[in-house]
Amino acid sequence: MAWTWRFEKSDGAETEPAVEPEEFTTQGDAETWIGEHFKALQEGGADRVVLFEDGTEIYGMSLHAEEV
Repeated sequence: MAWTWRFEKSDGAETEPAVEPEEFTTQGDAETWIGEHFKALQEGGADRVVLFEDGTEIYGMSLHAEEV
């Protein structure tokens, strides 16, 4: 299995990440990587990330904290 991330702007357009990811062998490894690099990804212009398992979309999430 391969877990990968897609990086998007707020309008859903794909963008190049500021930190180049690898293919991950587990969902946990992929999520840990996002946790370690989300600040650099934000600063590089990514607003959202989408996680895929072998090409199937699992979920997407914002890289920005929600305003309460």
